[in-house]
Amino acid sequence: MDFVPLIDRVGEEMTATLGGGVIGFILGFALLKTGFCTRMAVIDTVRGRSLVGPATWLLGFAAALLAVQAMLYSGVIAVDTSRFFATGQSLSGALIGGAIFGIGMVLTRGCVSRLLVLGAAGNLRAIYSLVFVALAAYATLYGFLTPGRDAIAPLLSTAAIGGNALVDHTGGGNVTGVILGAVAAVIAFALAARAKLGFGQSIGAVIVGLTVAAAWYFTATLTAQLFEPIAIDSISFIRPLAQTSGALIGTVALPTFDFGLVIGTFVGGLVAALVLGRFKVATFSEPGAPHILRYTIGAVMMGFGGVLAAGCSIGAGLTGGSVLAASALLALLSMAIAGAVTDTVFDRPREQSSG
Repeated sequence: MDFVPLIDRVGEEMTATLGGGVIGFILGFALLKTGFCTRMAVIDTVRGRSLVGPATWLLGFAAALLAVQAMLYSGVIAVDTSRFFATGQSLSGALIGGAIFGIGMVLTRGCVSRLLVLGAAGNLRAIYSLVFVALAAYATLYGFLTPGRDAIAPLLSTAAIGGNALVDHTGGGNVTGVILGAVAAVIAFALAARAKLGFGQSIGAVIVGLTVAAAWYFTATLTAQLFEPIAIDSISFIRPLAQTSGALIGTVALPTFDFGLVIGTFVGGLVAALVLGRFKVATFSEPGAPHILRYTIGAVMMGFGGVLAAGCSIGAGLTGGSVLAASALLALLSMAIAGAVTDTVFDRPREQSSG
């Protein structure tokens, strides 16, 4: 796709921002419409209460994996210079950071993407949590939490396993990724059928995954047409939120693709909430709402853990997972296990006691 006419009209930075905004808008609408959330998928699985959450999540993951691997196999995009493969990645950060993030997403009752669209739908608890996620991520990248990151990240690198590309360890190359994507898609649709997912819910989940592929395509294509190339990447919210908070204090320049992504996702969630009649103001004063301290601790843990893990449950889970980055898949697994354990030992006994 030729972005040069748009670049000539609005400039390089604004083109990147607009692309992030359009992709984010579609993502935000689909996220709110489907209730796509890693935390909910984990809790539904552990408690055995419903297949809807896991089926919705797996459809999104499978769509992202198959679409991205098909583009890699056909040579439409290349991700060798992306953050997952250009340098060695921290496996210790993925494991420990993923676990910290997983605990945090249960305490705040939503992964970062879920909090973003819930905030757009009027949930003030979600907006409060996002502020602390952003501040903690910024402090981990540039501030007083950096020593903690620097102490954990170097403990174990992907160099110890011979690289971060999972397909390189199979000997099958990119065709292996396509096969894995096809298998994941078959399993996802089988689970969706068993969960009796409606057509709209299924399409919405697939759209979530396809926005990940669209972002990979957009950044990979755009950077080849820019005088000052941007990083080849896809959807993530930890770094964008940190940069947004940095922009407010004048240390990070905007606009960027990431900024457009955050704003677009929020607006998409807001439009979906209004169109679907789901806009409702929710505060900490509501009966049964967890204490504000719980949200604060959980949000800080997500900000710190997300930076360590090189992404949130979408940034590592779907974006990194779609290119079969070993560190990202380890982070996703760690998030899921830690989230499941936290729900089992913290939330379920409290809910059973209340019941």
